[in-house]
Amino acid sequence: MEYYTHKRYGISVFRFSLGGARSRGFSLQSTRRTRGTNTRTVSQVPCNNLHQHRRVKIRIGSTSRLRRTMRSAGLSLLLVTACWALPFRQSGFMDFMMEDEPGSGHEAFPGPTVPDVAGPVAGPAAGPMCPFRCQCHLRVTQCSDLGLTEIPKEIPAETTMLDLQNNKITEIKENDFKNLKGLHALILLNNKLTVIHPKAFSSLLKLQRLYLSRNMLKDVPANMPKSLQELRIHENAITKIKKSSFQGMANLIVMELGSNPLKTGSIENGAFADLKRVSYIRIADTDITEIPKGLPSSLSELHLDSNKISKVMADSLKGLKSLAKLGLGYNEISMVENGTLANVPHMRELHLDNNALTAVPPGLPEHKYIQVVYLHANKIAAIGTEDFCPPTFNYKKAMYSGISLFSNPVPYWEVQPITFRCVFDRSAIQLGNYRKK
Repeated sequence: MEYYTHKRYGISVFRFSLGGARSRGFSLQSTRRTRGTNTRTVSQVPCNNLHQHRRVKIRIGSTSRLRRTMRSAGLSLLLVTACWALPFRQSGFMDFMMEDEPGSGHEAFPGPTVPDVAGPVAGPAAGPMCPFRCQCHLRVTQCSDLGLTEIPKEIPAETTMLDLQNNKITEIKENDFKNLKGLHALILLNNKLTVIHPKAFSSLLKLQRLYLSRNMLKDVPANMPKSLQELRIHENAITKIKKSSFQGMANLIVMELGSNPLKTGSIENGAFADLKRVSYIRIADTDITEIPKGLPSSLSELHLDSNKISKVMADSLKGLKSLAKLGLGYNEISMVENGTLANVPHMRELHLDNNALTAVPPGLPEHKYIQVVYLHANKIAAIGTEDFCPPTFNYKKAMYSGISLFSNPVPYWEVQPITFRCVFDRSAIQLGNYRKK
């Protein structure tokens, strides 16, 4: 590349030469004559013919145009450089980790020198523990339906819910849950448990839900965590509820004890004394013949269905002022003592279906809040006009939303319409469909 002033014509010339092999892209040739009227403008020549135009001359009529012409020449150089560039190639991360291929036009970037130090190579970091064949995810360890015969080892210490249902576990040993101090829920239903060590739950200080249903336990487990809120232990072989069975369990809210071979006298007096917060108790499908004594005053639901209770005495519900739902269906009840319903002033739902009652229980007209009464499948033969509603409308009482009287030997066509004057809607009354056995 050179610049000079022509002596004969007094013009400035800027000249550059292109050498080497055939180039790619585009080149620019521009010539302007200072004499005459002919002027050559910018022309473009393909790079594949550039070897025939190795010299590009730019003549400038005056020195004042030198600066503008030099800018044009610089643009020409950039275009020529682009002609020699290789095609773009996409590079990934691994390409930067390896040396450039030969002939790429780039030298490999020299990396730092790594001293060769002999020694063991560290392997990948070990993942969280999980028992064989179990699934561990988000602090939940699921080991159900695996045919296990014992509590698995290496349960993650951060587990909050452990599911071991539908296995064949027969025993819980002292240290099976030793490291599970953050466990909240333990599911062991439908196993073959017969023995639980007295200290098996000693480290489970945060346990809230314990499911032990459908096993072969003969006693309520000892020393259960005081933090328990829900205990389900139905369908076992428990024959006795001791006074100490629920000692200190003041946080318990839900308890399921049904389907155990309990009899009258199997529940000791004071067995529920420490249950200060319990609101739901179910003792169904047993052989008890009376309502258990000493039930907690905090109860809002009591289910005693499918037992052998024959009478409901007033004292049996005394003190249950928070009770809202009472289930006594499928028993052998033939009599409800007068004054019984007065001991449960906040009752809203009463189930006395499938029993042996011959009359509507007394006390319903005076009860302010009761709204649902199930009396179907009994032996009620007559219904009076004041069996459900107070004699006058001056008495404040909630309207009934459901009364079932079907499958009773009462001639429903003889029932007076005024009998159900305090029922919210006629569709809430169910009568008829009685068949003699």
